Amino acid sequence: MDNIISKLEKKINEGQLINYEEALELAKTEDFKELITAADRIRDKFNGKVVDICSIMNAKSGKCTEDCKYCAQSAHYKTNVQEYDLVGEEEAVKLAKENESCGVNRFSLVTSGRALTGEEFKRAIKIYSTLRDEVKMDLCASLGIITEEQLEELKGTGITMYHHNLETSRDYYGKICTTHSYEERIETIEAAKKAGLRVCSGGIIGMGETIEDRIKMAMELQKLQVYSIPVNVLNPVKGTPLEDAKSLTDEEILRTIAVFRFINPKSQIRLAGGRSLIAKEGQDCLRAGANATISGNYLTTVGNKIEDDIKMIKEVGMEVV
Repeated sequence: MDNIISKLEKKINEGQLINYEEALELAKTEDFKELITAADRIRDKFNGKVVDICSIMNAKSGKCTEDCKYCAQSAHYKTNVQEYDLVGEEEAVKLAKENESCGVNRFSLVTSGRALTGEEFKRAIKIYSTLRDEVKMDLCASLGIITEEQLEELKGTGITMYHHNLETSRDYYGKICTTHSYEERIETIEAAKKAGLRVCSGGIIGMGETIEDRIKMAMELQKLQVYSIPVNVLNPVKGTPLEDAKSLTDEEILRTIAVFRFINPKSQIRLAGGRSLIAKEGQDCLRAGANATISGNYLTTVGNKIEDDIKMIKEVGMEVV
């Protein structure tokens, strides 16, 4: 066993957190098999063998003013993505109930654009108020860079968690987005926490960033004490600046998942977009420290079927929350 792996696993088991230099050394270990095995042990110790399954609804699509280089919904690029305003209450409730019946335990509306405001935000509040009464799932929201007052209003409808990704490291962020700042993302996360909400925040790997960038993002999430960390693998969209991005290998993805587990031992490490690019739809990630997943269709791509994900979870000896 690589000594750095055993040393850092012992440190984490004693209740300490690892630092950037330690994480970087860990990420470069040649003992890949032991790295993911140790990450799996850390997950078991702090989270058990249970997996949180959430599903999302693309509740408002396209025409986004922001220039995120990976995004099919940005109005800056020609991607032929479907465009529509905020969905109706009946449509949202129908999808939530379908997902709940399939075994999903968390549901979120996700909207395009810098922020959901005005009448659309009021409509979203009404949708969530109805969802609170109609389903027993935990409810989440991903409505952009909104205010603490809006976040408090969401909490009042029964929302338990707010999603807002960092996307990448502070150093690399300027190459991914220029229309809003990294600090604005941090401020939104802090506002959600002040409002009494748990936070779901992660990013996308495979956008040309280095392993150092990934670790810096994971360390930022550690500092923010984020509850759920979605790890998306870039699925290049034709028409975006990243359409020709080089694909990551399975080992690079698994190594990232494992190191994220070492850095954030108590958080949910959630498989998210791009799972179809990973061998066995990400099954090995559940053996490398992951303990949550987004299931069903994603924002602009087709995801895994919920029943298939539940079967996969059981096949690796884990249980659904």
